[in-house]
Amino acid sequence: MPDGLVNQIAAGEVIERPAAAVKELVENALDAGATRIAVSLHAGGLDRIEVVDNGAGMTADQLVLAVQRHCTSKLGSPAADGFDAAPLVHIATLGFRGEALPSIGAAARLSLTSRPAHAAHGHVIRVEGGHTTPPLPAAAACGTVAVVADLFYATPARRKFLKSPRTEGEQAELAVRRLAFAWPDVAFRCELDGRVAFDLPAQSLPARVAALLGGDALLPIDATRETPWGVLRLHGLAGAPHWHRATQAGQSLVVNGRPVTDPVLRTAVRVAYRDVLMAGRHPVLALYLVVPRPSVDVNVHPAKTELRFQDPAAIRALVIGGLGRALGGGASADVADAGANGVRLTPYGRRPGFGWARPPAPPSDAITPGLVPPGFGEAALPFAAPPSARYAGPAVPRPEHPLGAAVAQVLDTYVLAVTAAGSLVIVDQHAAHERLVQERLQAQLQAGAVASQALLLPAVVDLAPAAQRRLLDAAGLLRRLGLEIEAFGPGAVLVRALPAALGAPEPGPLLHDLADELSADSDQGGDQWGEAGCRTPVALQARLDAIVARLACHGSIRAGRRLQPAEMDALLRQMETTPRASTCSHGRPTVLTLTRAEIEALFGRR
Repeated sequence: MPDGLVNQIAAGEVIERPAAAVKELVENALDAGATRIAVSLHAGGLDRIEVVDNGAGMTADQLVLAVQRHCTSKLGSPAADGFDAAPLVHIATLGFRGEALPSIGAAARLSLTSRPAHAAHGHVIRVEGGHTTPPLPAAAACGTVAVVADLFYATPARRKFLKSPRTEGEQAELAVRRLAFAWPDVAFRCELDGRVAFDLPAQSLPARVAALLGGDALLPIDATRETPWGVLRLHGLAGAPHWHRATQAGQSLVVNGRPVTDPVLRTAVRVAYRDVLMAGRHPVLALYLVVPRPSVDVNVHPAKTELRFQDPAAIRALVIGGLGRALGGGASADVADAGANGVRLTPYGRRPGFGWARPPAPPSDAITPGLVPPGFGEAALPFAAPPSARYAGPAVPRPEHPLGAAVAQVLDTYVLAVTAAGSLVIVDQHAAHERLVQERLQAQLQAGAVASQALLLPAVVDLAPAAQRRLLDAAGLLRRLGLEIEAFGPGAVLVRALPAALGAPEPGPLLHDLADELSADSDQGGDQWGEAGCRTPVALQARLDAIVARLACHGSIRAGRRLQPAEMDALLRQMETTPRASTCSHGRPTVLTLTRAEIEALFGRR
């Protein structure tokens, strides 16, 4: 095949969208030792991408080699009898294949202007659709300026599959943001159509993570693990369990200075948070893994975002253990989770490794006359309920109430009830109330619009510029759902009203989750909103359902809130008259029922 066609095929593998071109150019700047990098995009990078750095720069001869396919200076020198493959297992740079620049030049108009520190002037070289012009002298500061214009003009078939300029710009910004996470000692500036997305000086790792993630509920992580091939180290910052997001957009994973989305690490993070985070939610964190280079293969994915570890089990153990200790786990986690009687039950009996322990003495305020069930007398004192499991008083279940009458709240999360038929009912208060709020919002929406409650004092919520734009673009849709927002300077919105059915939730987490929902939708093609919503009625209805579910999640009573007996009974009565009340918005069950026969079978009475 001709070289030009080969380069265009390679461009389809390496440069799939503007974000990929931005990533490759910024990685080249980092490999060149740059301490300041500025990225500017127009029309999402489709019209123009400009990356300016103060790195080592290139001479005229080096510029000629840089735009040739499979030419690289990042793997050392060739051996006397051919290329030495040893550097492939000791890769210390972000790029090494020598495909990025020729692939970009094959699909766009590429211009490289560069000057080394020792040179009197720089040189510029241009590649348009695979055709290279000789380098010419040019005035330039030390470093390199890479300009990509008319991306995919030479491969129009790929251009028509791109998303809108706004969506492509957000993906390119995300690529730069990931590299900014990985390299805190480098100053980064990113502009989208003249608007500054972020401008970060060189700073410490905690300062960089705080600047990009926001919030202050970050826990330090520092763990090591010995292996036969060297020491593994994990460090960084992880969000506390109460700080979570609807998607994985708030997670940054870095391995040896390389941002990755590796499934091994994603799985380890999910397992580490499994016991402290509700299903369907994702933690916010920035983790940095340092491993011996021969123990990881970075050459298994064209974009080098997925890795292959020599011992993935050791990596998972390090991540799970490090996060577990930071989240309050470690060796005592299981014991603390075992409960007051020192044993944690499974469907098959005791958990191995735990013995029967004597119950600790109850706290002085745990035994009050109102909390002791009638009829137990003094013998009930050793079993008096702690504050997380309170007796609600005598209740008389009625046949017309399928869910029975509430008798207690356990762990400040589950409502226990007894039916007239003698069945035991267990209700997850958060999941159940979430369904009730969602059905109420859906009914109001079908009737015209969701009832809105104006805030006495409007709330200001700080957001990333991209998140702010997504919310403001969907302001008309959100207004139909009872949420009224408006711009409040760069990177912030003013919340004037919330849906009345939600009560008074904190608007910050709600808006962050809604921005994540809208981002996921725009990347799938539904990126034109306006007053009417999405492009098609089907897409609009699907998006409305997703946003209503997210609103209901934030407006429902939380696990950990103590309920009064009247509140528990009211929850049960509303569930009995609400459609689909047996599952929450995420499909999880809200109620479990154990008949008398099933309970007796568990105790071996049948």
